[in-house]
Amino acid sequence: MQVRGLLLLLVLILLAATAEAGKSKKEKAKKDGSECEDWRWGPCVPNSKDCGLGYREGTCKDESKKLKCKIPCNWKKKFGADCKYKFESWGGCSAQTGVKTRSGILKKALYNAQCEEIVYVTKPCSSKIKSKSKAKKGKGKD
Repeated sequence: MQVRGLLLLLVLILLAATAEAGKSKKEKAKKDGSECEDWRWGPCVPNSKDCGLGYREGTCKDESKKLKCKIPCNWKKKFGADCKYKFESWGGCSAQTGVKTRSGILKKALYNAQCEEIVYVTKPCSSKIKSKSKAKKGKGKD
């Protein structure tokens, strides 16, 4: 009889845990006390310097919240950390300007960020000429 009671208790605990795990994000958000669904989020503001851990502030009607966020230290500052782009391959080197160019098409705008649909980036052409003779350097001379 006691074994049957323990098994029943165990089953009830498992059911309760499964029900909690199965709740959607909206249900869990309501548990926080917020009924608001139209949140407007600001940019991620790093705690120090221009990258790393930080926070973003959100407002909805008369409520406000802060969320933890992270700005990668290799992000393209010109576009913002919340704008994600799909870039094509680098173009050829322009002899006139000495730079390479490529474009990126907006893939995703996080947290309602205002992002440009197409962006262009440039970088200096490599002045180094790759040669295989470097590996042979020093051989044959004694």
